[in-house]
Amino acid sequence: MATLLYITSNPKQESESVSLQIGRAFLNAYELSNPFDEIIKLDVYRDEIPLLDVEVFDAWAKMKESVPLSLSERRKLARINELADQFVMADKYVFVTPMWNFGVPPMMKAYIDLICMAGKTFRYTEEGSVGLLVGKKAVHIQARGGIYSHGAMKAMEYGDSYLRMVLGFMGIYDVKSIIAEGTADPSQYQEIINQAKKLAKRTAAEFAKPVGRSMA
Repeated sequence: MATLLYITSNPKQESESVSLQIGRAFLNAYELSNPFDEIIKLDVYRDEIPLLDVEVFDAWAKMKESVPLSLSERRKLARINELADQFVMADKYVFVTPMWNFGVPPMMKAYIDLICMAGKTFRYTEEGSVGLLVGKKAVHIQARGGIYSHGAMKAMEYGDSYLRMVLGFMGIYDVKSIIAEGTADPSQYQEIINQAKKLAKRTAAEFAKPVGRSMA
């Protein structure tokens, strides 16, 4: 049995979000293909995601000097460590995001800032940083209003490419992308969603296979 961490990042209701609807199709198909895996859901807009603010940085500085922390500082650091540990313990990851302003939503960026933690998801060596999560795998589901996979807008795509870079930094290189783009065109809207859901279901069936098994 493996653990799947399903991470969503949209404050809208599922019925109002293309990315969440595709994510739901993926999750349902995954559960049918492998009902024995543990699925942990994390909603970065509804669950507690601390920001890297002055209080957090002050708390880290105090820890280096063995200075006592305030109750608020202890609570924030405990939550940050909890999220990082949760990420490390998972075997597979699904990220569900809309494209906002060419990238990912701010609370997804805030979450990524927390899980990129030296000593847990990567470490520093004399040769540079080394990812510690080698052998794990991920899927990124994203909805985009425009077309960014090719053409003039390709250079402005900082969502999927950013997530792939961060995951690779942590040692996760097996990353699949399910992209529904061009949804701003009402004439193509439903067909784009339908095709993305079909791809999500196919990908989920492969992703549900035990970690270490070929997805080719």
